[in-house]
Amino acid sequence: MEEKQQRQPIYDLHERPPFFQLIGLSLQHLFSMFGATILVPLLVGLNPGVALFSSGVGTLIHLLTTKGKVPAYMGSSFAFIIPMASMMKTIGYPAVGQGVVSVGIVYLIISLIVWRIGSAWIDKIFPPEVVGPVILVIGLSLAATAAQSATELNGHYDIKVFLVAGATLLVTIFANMYLGGFLGLIPVLIGIIFGYLLALALGLVDLSSVASAHWFALPKFDFLFSGHNGLSWHFYPMAVLTMAPLVLVTLSEHLGHLLVLSKITGQDFFENPGLHKTLAGDGAASVFAGLVGGPAVTSYGENIGVMQLSRVYSVWVIGGAAVLAAGFAFIGKLSALIGTVPGAVTGGVGFMLYGVIAAAGLQVIVDNKVDYGQKRNLMIAGPVMVVGIGNFHLALGSQVDFSGVALATVLGIILNLILPKVAKSDR
Repeated sequence: MEEKQQRQPIYDLHERPPFFQLIGLSLQHLFSMFGATILVPLLVGLNPGVALFSSGVGTLIHLLTTKGKVPAYMGSSFAFIIPMASMMKTIGYPAVGQGVVSVGIVYLIISLIVWRIGSAWIDKIFPPEVVGPVILVIGLSLAATAAQSATELNGHYDIKVFLVAGATLLVTIFANMYLGGFLGLIPVLIGIIFGYLLALALGLVDLSSVASAHWFALPKFDFLFSGHNGLSWHFYPMAVLTMAPLVLVTLSEHLGHLLVLSKITGQDFFENPGLHKTLAGDGAASVFAGLVGGPAVTSYGENIGVMQLSRVYSVWVIGGAAVLAAGFAFIGKLSALIGTVPGAVTGGVGFMLYGVIAAAGLQVIVDNKVDYGQKRNLMIAGPVMVVGIGNFHLALGSQVDFSGVALATVLGIILNLILPKVAKSDR
């Protein structure tokens, strides 16, 4: 009875927290996704302010498309970094924009196909013995990134970074376990604030960018057919051919994230609002991003981790984070201030956020009583976890790279479909 009580949401999907709680809970999501969302444009050569704006608006588009039924936050996708960076160096934004829009269009086409044939096939290709290990992989595949951020400064080990990350993690755990009321709902935000203040005291924060930033700063939007001398209506087919196939990578991540969300909220999002709606939401968000100068977007595991930790699943909170992100893109000093949060802090919080996603995978395995005394289940879980966590990736040339998470998901599906129910040696 006590276990059941612990799993009850504090705010369910359509429950709206009081205004000041809503702001605090939304800020928690904003801080959690901010680092990764602006890192992608920095690596590619796009404008971080535009990426933040398209992330917020893309999330609102996704909420509208799914009729406010799926609490998913859309952030910059890492799957397209290599081709986008290459095209930015050789051609410029019009090519990148057309590639991003093509990604969104492919999503929309797939959503139409799913709408026609339904999503009953999901249960066949994603039984618990596949779902559990895949969710584990989604969380633990990010462990190395969190550990690197939590120990290194400029590529070298730094004890101050280690101390800040460790303190951030411990404060987040303490806030989650010992604080009640509203403070108990924002353990991640409390951990980030504490870690930031400690990092500031230890000299790990550079505030020069905040001092030089303007209060109001219009993001440098790049539009789909813009050129150096005004409008340019040139079409770049290579951009489409390079980026569109990578949807296979993000599609598997989309399915995985939707499985996690369904698990932690107790809702079946494949059924309601339907996989076709969530795919269309992703697609429409990426089309918008490509039109205004942002990178392709995808749902974020960091925000799923926040929901799992806080037990606040409200779409109002996700929408609030989206509005704040879009608004902060125009407030130069606020954007700059959030941008100074060091990797030590995000890494420390990442230990918690990525871990609770992995724990959701364990919960799937336990709740469904998956028997690892059966060879078939071992033959699925073993390779899936090692391939995904170890990032056994497939690189086709210099521009197409299928991540370990994507390969692990596909491998789990294939093994589930081809392996017999009982091994011959067990008969």
